[in-house]
Amino acid sequence: MSAPVSESLSTQRNDPSFPDVWEEITWRGLVHVSTNAEELKQLLAGPPITYYCGFDPTAPSLHLGNLVQLLLMRRLQLAGHKPLGLVGGSTGLIGDPRPTAERTLNDASTVAEWVGYLQAQVSKFLSFEGDNAARLVNNLDWTAPMSAIDFLRDVGKHFRVGTMLKKDAVSARLNSDAGISYTEFSYQILQGMDFLELHRSYGCVLQSGGSDQWGNLTSGTDLIHKAEGVSAHAIGTPLITNSDGTKFGKSEGNAIWLDAAMTSPYAFYQFWLNTDDADVIERLKIFTFLTRERLAELEAAVAAEPFKREAQRTLAWEVTTLVHGADATTAAIAAAGALFGDGDLAALDAATLESVIAELPTADGTGETTVAQALVDTGLTSSLGEARRAIAQGGVYLNNEKVGDETATLGGSSLAGGIAVLRRGKKSLAGIRLA
Repeated sequence: MSAPVSESLSTQRNDPSFPDVWEEITWRGLVHVSTNAEELKQLLAGPPITYYCGFDPTAPSLHLGNLVQLLLMRRLQLAGHKPLGLVGGSTGLIGDPRPTAERTLNDASTVAEWVGYLQAQVSKFLSFEGDNAARLVNNLDWTAPMSAIDFLRDVGKHFRVGTMLKKDAVSARLNSDAGISYTEFSYQILQGMDFLELHRSYGCVLQSGGSDQWGNLTSGTDLIHKAEGVSAHAIGTPLITNSDGTKFGKSEGNAIWLDAAMTSPYAFYQFWLNTDDADVIERLKIFTFLTRERLAELEAAVAAEPFKREAQRTLAWEVTTLVHGADATTAAIAAAGALFGDGDLAALDAATLESVIAELPTADGTGETTVAQALVDTGLTSSLGEARRAIAQGGVYLNNEKVGDETATLGGSSLAGGIAVLRRGKKSLAGIRLA
């Protein structure tokens, strides 16, 4: 698994037009729910504090929802505060309760492997230098040595079952046909214990997470108050949805991952480029470090000249560069241009071509396969007759070269990696893997 490469840590800045970081993160829409807002504002405007966010290894990569958390962590670090990035080696063995059904438990070796992947990813978005250098922690370090009796006596005694039953994820499961196991029911105690441990070991006083985790976040603040007699805080970020109500962070039903091996930089770039006009400014607020002055300019551009898609191109460049680096973003842009006839397909390397083809309908072929048959095999036409008519009308391209002969074959047309690209009209694309 490859880790994302953020090349811009040294150039990232919070917007100096805001009086403090609390004002900026609320303006950007990063705070959906929190403990006392006025206290948090004062806390974040004062001397450096230690804060944390946890990421469970329930998959071998983080996804776009996690990126919201990573960017909030980075903004707080830029304001001078000290981040702890927790990857849950123990909570990842359990899994937080989903609203509908039990999670499939992964074996310990798989979880341990994924812990390493996620730690590498988290580390790319935080600075590990200076007075407020980030630290990575693993909750397995303090959970594994603890006996069940110690867990129940020292931690469990502070939790009330009635309160636990009221947590949104728990109550949703109790009211479902699936019910909830004691294992997942106990998850909120484990997360609360994490906050308490980090408070005792590092003086941590703030936890962030998705607003759907609010019950788990407050289990930690409540535990610290009961066990230590002091206050701690939590911030719940919004669950982002598109303006039409659909779930953000999915493409063709698949999650958008931060790992290039699971979602290619090309597909990642295209995801952001396809952002709706109604959503693009909000995405820019959350996922980029552009100033509100620059965002106002882009908002005006969307209103005046939406067809130029300046805001979408800016968003795609900024976020893809943040996650995958400038070189990968440049390659993704070049690939998109070449696909639609604005560049040289032959100049693309095999890895870039492979990532492009993975997003297209594909078929296998040989040098003797006719272009007409390839059009049918890839679904660009429904019949050989339709394919021949499309060729005759001058609307078919093989590797961006117009096909003029209805009997033409694919012979000698392969690009890097034995791939050929078919195009019908301006926008209908397919890939051929040549044997």
